[in-house]
Formats: sequence, C-alpha cells, structure tokens
Amino acid sequence: MKLFRFGTFEQEKPGVILPNGRKIDVSAFGEDFNEAFFATDGLNRLAQWLQVKADSCPEVSDSVRVGSCIARPSKIVCIGLNYAKHAAESGMDVPKEPVVFFKSTSALCGPYDNVIIPRNSVKTDWEVELAFVIGKKASYVEEAEAMDYVAGYVLHNDYSERAFQLERSGQWVKGKSNDTFAPLGPFLATKDEIADPHSLRLWLKVNDEMLQDSNTDDMVFKIPTLVSYLSQFMTLLPGDVISTGTPFGVGLGFKPPRYLNPGDVVELGIENLGTQRQVAVAYQ
Repeated sequence: MKLFRFGTFEQEKPGVILPNGRKIDVSAFGEDFNEAFFATDGLNRLAQWLQVKADSCPEVSDSVRVGSCIARPSKIVCIGLNYAKHAAESGMDVPKEPVVFFKSTSALCGPYDNVIIPRNSVKTDWEVELAFVIGKKASYVEEAEAMDYVAGYVLHNDYSERAFQLERSGQWVKGKSNDTFAPLGPFLATKDEIADPHSLRLWLKVNDEMLQDSNTDDMVFKIPTLVSYLSQFMTLLPGDVISTGTPFGVGLGFKPPRYLNPGDVVELGIENLGTQRQVAVAYQ
C-alpha cells in the first residue's frame, strides 16, 4: 500500500495510490496518517476498509499539491555519516556508533514544494536519504525484532545549512531545521512494497547534473541496528520518522564546496519510492 497526502499546506487530506496507479481520496476513512493512526493498527484497518470502499472514493487529480506523506510526527531522528564514502568526503572517520541528531518537525514539507534558502545562508546543501516510519511504540527493542516496528519507507531530502550546522558551536540541529528542510514523500510505501530496503538505488541531481548516485547497501548501520540502537535512548512513537543518512556527493564534499543558489532545481529519487523536485528560492 502507498499512502500520500494532498492539498493546502498543513490542511492536507489522506490518500492512497492503488496498485493500478489510481490516486484516491480516503478522507471518508476519517483519519489522517498520524501517530494515532499508526498506533491503532491503522494500516491494516485502512487496507480492510479499502476492500469495500475503494471504488467509491473520489479520484485525486495530478494537479493537486502533494504534501508530506505523513502528518507532523513527534520527532524526526536523523543518522549522520552513515555511508562510508560520505564520511570520507566529509573528512571524518566512519563512526563506531550511529551519529544521532534531530530535525525540527516544522521543517516538514511536501516533495515538490520550494526549498527556502534561509536568511543569512551561504551554504545550503542537499542530501538524498532513505527514511522509514515507526509503526508502533518502540522501547529497548532487540535487533532481531526491530523490523516488526517499521511501518514503511519514504524518500527524504535532508537539507542542511553547513555554516549553521558546523561553524556555529557545532550544533547540527541548527543547520537542519529551517522551514522546508525536510521534504518527505511523495508517498509512504508499506514494508510489503519494498523487498529489501538495503538494496535500493538513490540519486540526486542539481540543475540536471547527477551529483549523488549510490545504493543503500553502502549504509554503515542498517535499519534493524538503528531501531534497536535508538530505542535504548528514547521511546520511538508511531509515526516517527528515522532518516538513515546520505551517500557521497553532497555540496560540502566538493573541492571547492558547492551550495544552492536561488533558481537552482534539485531532483532526487529512490528506487520504488518515487521522486522529488524542489526549486531553491531566497527567504522573503
């Protein structure tokens, strides 16, 4: 099953992409794709509801704005330096334990929304990433059971302002949390849609130039390890987003570094998880 949300920013409605590609409005189901939905076995309940109601659901036009595929979660947890080649281009060692940081949930936006270059920014960077969504409350989870807590997978662009992140007290969250810095979607693919999340091509272009082109098999810490590890330090709630890191090819890694300017077009994708497109605009 593929879940998406559509409509005006922060007033999105829930939708489903059917196996035949038809996009339908499932507002009549009565729930958004949020913590309560995932916590109450919403995926299975929605699947059963669709068996009866899918044919009567309105179709969603391709012209309608696509929002984040899940409603604002309790947290967005990100993993840094989780691809060996990316660590190398950043001039850092491969970490012995996952590097953990947060993005503000107010950074969440749709996959085709403009990316806003923050006020006083000169180093806004791109990062294509595979993210996954937690399906049930997770605390002190064993690695062997970790995949039972995953609801599905989604494409994420972990935008980063490198000066804010690295040059101002080294507090990563400041460089990760500006508005529009977490486009998510276009859809959430449930686990059954993705045979192996650790064998997916992911790529990113800026102005049609391929800058990131790699595979999730280069991850240092795989998804079961991340779920188990994070759950030792915090309770993961249904609907939480965990972003698994980016491969080599970010702007910071070029010599000299390359960053976004107004008018630049960023396109990215992950195999079987769709594509995104953002146009960079200056903060007004």
